Amino acid sequence: MGLAIAVGLPPQHGLYTAIVGGIVIALFGGSPVNISGPTAAFVVILSPIVSQHGLGGLLLSGFLAGIILVGMGLLKLGRFIQTIPYPVVIGFTAGIGTVIATLQLKDLIGLVPTDSANEYLPRLYSYLTALPTFRWQEAFVGFTTLIIIFWWKKVPVRLPGYLVAMLLGTALATIFNHADILPDVDTIATRFSYKVGELSFTGIPPLAPSFAMPWAIEMDSLGEVYTLFTSLFGAALAIAILGALESLLCAVVADGMTGRQHDPDSELIGQGIGNITVPFFGGIPATAAIARTALNVRSGGSTPLAAVVHSLFLLLTVLTLAPLLSLVPMSAMAAILIAVAWNMSEAHHVVHLIRTGPRSDVAVFAVCYGLTVVVDMQVAVAAGMLLAAAMFMRRMSELTSSTLLKEHEAHPHLATKKGVVAFDVDGPLFFGAAHKALKIISTVDPGIKKVVLDLSDVPVIDTTGMVNIRSLANTLEQRGI
Repeated sequence: MGLAIAVGLPPQHGLYTAIVGGIVIALFGGSPVNISGPTAAFVVILSPIVSQHGLGGLLLSGFLAGIILVGMGLLKLGRFIQTIPYPVVIGFTAGIGTVIATLQLKDLIGLVPTDSANEYLPRLYSYLTALPTFRWQEAFVGFTTLIIIFWWKKVPVRLPGYLVAMLLGTALATIFNHADILPDVDTIATRFSYKVGELSFTGIPPLAPSFAMPWAIEMDSLGEVYTLFTSLFGAALAIAILGALESLLCAVVADGMTGRQHDPDSELIGQGIGNITVPFFGGIPATAAIARTALNVRSGGSTPLAAVVHSLFLLLTVLTLAPLLSLVPMSAMAAILIAVAWNMSEAHHVVHLIRTGPRSDVAVFAVCYGLTVVVDMQVAVAAGMLLAAAMFMRRMSELTSSTLLKEHEAHPHLATKKGVVAFDVDGPLFFGAAHKALKIISTVDPGIKKVVLDLSDVPVIDTTGMVNIRSLANTLEQRGI
């Protein structure tokens, strides 16, 4: 519920995502214990889409992301996604956590900003200018909920701290809203409404998700359709990449807990099918969630049936307890999201990276974090993928070298020949390493008449590598070698 609200939608859309997406992804995914649904990682991407294109644009971008995920799985890109460097991933997650936490200040302390900016920094500025509208009752409920969440970790009782905090926060809000001498606290019921036919109701509808075409966007020409698709494609690609990262990371964590091995490509296909399906039931983009999956494994879940039961239980909750869920205060939801953002930012890993990591890794983290917070997630994902590729090429090029073989190391029939030298080329000879690896060979002594290249330790060579070998041969030939 809180994630849908953070995106700018009514809470039932988050519930529909967990119900439909949880079942579909569990049946088609490559990790039998993953629990999928809406996650905090998507909030930074989805919120601007809702502001600019509404619910229809969000559902369309989720549908496109699903198609991209299926394509990634069919192209066997699952293992490539898993190789994205740690500084890139931690930069994304820390940046997302920062944005989510700070944007919850509005509901946490009851601010009423006059400006509804889409970008992060202008929106944050509007919150600062709205500080005079601070409402103490909202802050009291919100901070009480937040304190309970973090304090409950020390209590030796097997009850989720988030659930306890939400129940107590709801109880506080109910007291405020029913005591004549106390000011009212904003709740889901006072913030959101829905229609059934011609009748209007407040809160969360006690209805199961129903099939409907999600593209409720009026457009007058094919040009407008094309413009919409092109404007949403970047967001869809960012959703797909972030969803792939989150789900595969979750699957790796689950493997460590269960001792099994997941299929990364099947997991991407399953995530894609799920995200293609959920828009037709009003759901937002979904991916596997580490917290839910870890709880599933610790509770004994070992098959997709556990995820299906989880989704069916959520459906039963919506059908029977929707009026009670509507009493949850907005400040308590904001407090829960702040706690989620803190946990996903993994501040202790950030501190460890800054203190002990190489400067290059710290720089990559800073770039990804800064772009996520200051610019937007689409730019951050694109830059992160480019940085990941650059780091991969740099490290692979460091593995490739050319070494002059001494007489006793060279091939037996070369050892006694004068004017002949042999070089052992070791490592992949691709576009990122070929020039550097072969450059040293062009500087042989003037008395050398023949150069022999030993490529037996080269596992792969691409077109650039072959062109560099030909260029080296031409250079040596011009010198009479």
